[in-house]
Amino acid sequence: MGKGVTVIHSPQRPLAPDTVGPENDEPTFLRAISIKAGTAKAHRFQNLYGLLNESLLHHAWRTLNQRGAPGVDKVTMAEYGKNLSENIRQLVERLKRNEYRSRLIRRRYIPKGNDKERPLGIPVVEDRLLQAAARLLLEAIYEMDFLSTSYGYRPKRGAQQAAKDLTYELQFGRHGYVVEADIKGFFDNIDHDWLLRMLAERIDDKPFVGLIASWLKAGILERDGSVLHPHTGTPQGGVISPILANIYLHYVLDVWFEKRIKPSCAGQAYIIRFADDFVCAFQYRADAQRFYRALPRRLGAFGLQAASEKTCIHRFSRFHPTRTRRFTFLGFEFYWEADSKGTPRVWRRTSRKKLRSSIRACKDWLKTHRYLRLPILLATMKRKVRGHYNYFRAIGNISSLWCFHTAAIRLLYKWLNRRSERRSLTWEGLRRVLEAYAFPTPVEAMQGIRNRGLA
Repeated sequence: MGKGVTVIHSPQRPLAPDTVGPENDEPTFLRAISIKAGTAKAHRFQNLYGLLNESLLHHAWRTLNQRGAPGVDKVTMAEYGKNLSENIRQLVERLKRNEYRSRLIRRRYIPKGNDKERPLGIPVVEDRLLQAAARLLLEAIYEMDFLSTSYGYRPKRGAQQAAKDLTYELQFGRHGYVVEADIKGFFDNIDHDWLLRMLAERIDDKPFVGLIASWLKAGILERDGSVLHPHTGTPQGGVISPILANIYLHYVLDVWFEKRIKPSCAGQAYIIRFADDFVCAFQYRADAQRFYRALPRRLGAFGLQAASEKTCIHRFSRFHPTRTRRFTFLGFEFYWEADSKGTPRVWRRTSRKKLRSSIRACKDWLKTHRYLRLPILLATMKRKVRGHYNYFRAIGNISSLWCFHTAAIRLLYKWLNRRSERRSLTWEGLRRVLEAYAFPTPVEAMQGIRNRGLA
């Protein structure tokens, strides 16, 4: 086998590297890379840097959020897109001449709850575009390597599916103990050297790896004007950060659990991970305790630390069905309780913390946007409420949905009446308005879900 990426094709119709496929206008070499990655697990890919061509960049552009905020150069997505073909052509030429340099990352903070803020990194549009192209190449390789128990930031996978699959596993598996875990400041503590060594397991292309290293080392412009030069971490909000985080935890956690932890357990063992949030289930207490003790050492070897306040062992068994023995994962509280026929089942409901934060988010939005025209305000509120229902709809969770619905209606009544100095809207008037605008209810959201306790 020659060096570089081997493109698999039929003898009747050779595929050029920049050929565009019929599905989603995707360059065919991405599918060829996926095939190679799946069939040759030890293969190290070369010439990925050369595949950062105009075809891939145009495809990457369509994957970007067109409403994304501008970076430090204040160039918006719309402005860059006005002359997209020429901008991409010039970018590719700079890459070929080795003249491309990453720009500073603008640091932005968003509310996280409990008066805390989450830092986000916003690259300039050009860096964002190139990162999106590199992400496509990495996904083509690592989607063939990632385990089925990894859900975060992956194509055709999401938090809802993770919650459903965990419910199914707990219901029908022989698990009696759950280790609930979270990694403290994960995105800020990814070790760059370890990450680059992990990438080298599958990539033998110094220019491409060097490009990723330049993004990791890019300076961060803080809101006070100071510039930080990070030695660890990858900025949350960066286009390439999620795939890099998944690669890191694939080696640190997923493979370790599969190859070291599970074979050493006397009973069943299961892990499910969404980004840096993960849950492990064990059949026996001794296995759970052994993993609980080994986890800090394993994370510490790679510069990470388990969040002590979010990492603990729970007794979680069909033989002890009670809501007091519950754990939280992806905004849901999981617990055992008997159904109407007396059969113990795993249920999930909106966590109390998530419910409060969702109500608070509605309050903050209505407070600052109450002067919008009523059709616009209600259209946005409908999207927010429907989004909450669509995520948290699950058999057994109807009361939490109604709790959120009731709070949202009360907030609407309060802030619509504060659009002027005197109250002008009665409860009956609000009811007619909500009916006229077809405001969604939990009953509508629950339609179509089968009553199996697992949906």
